[in-house]
Amino acid sequence: MSSDVPDWLSAAREQWVNRGVVRPAFAIAPGPDQESVWDFPRPPAIVADRRLVEVFAGVVRLASTSAAMRVLETSHPPSFYLPPESLTVDALVATAGRSHCEWKGQAEYLAVAGSTAPVGWRYPNPYADFADFAGWVSFYPDRVRCAVDGSVASAQAGGFYGGWITPDVVGPFKGEPGSAAW
Repeated sequence: MSSDVPDWLSAAREQWVNRGVVRPAFAIAPGPDQESVWDFPRPPAIVADRRLVEVFAGVVRLASTSAAMRVLETSHPPSFYLPPESLTVDALVATAGRSHCEWKGQAEYLAVAGSTAPVGWRYPNPYADFADFAGWVSFYPDRVRCAVDGSVASAQAGGFYGGWITPDVVGPFKGEPGSAAW
């Protein structure tokens, strides 16, 4: 892991029990052409995805790319990050609010132009391990329609998380009742 994080954050990272090394007994076994989120690593992996990823707010296409990156983290459905050049010009604006990811850094939120309700987020100045993806955007599938090769993603439970549940991933997923300690 990179050295650009403070000691308190490094210590917090070391507290995680599930790291994708051993799938817990309660995890759903993946079928053919599926992945278990319990096999994803912690710290997360960043993996290129060449499928067509599209995001819509109503009939307005916010983004489209075949050059997305999936962030794969133990217990979470993947978050798809789209490069800035895949975004529809002037479709999104920065909005209020910030949050912190122990792996990526401080996030800022984006809203559809003319609104203040966040539909996505990005890391303008991420930690070194995510630096190549500064400014890349991920979206909440419960706030906009997110699709991977035409398959519409369902939202990760919990209201805060932004994972994309598609038919090729199985859980259970972080955010569901009883998952706070994962």
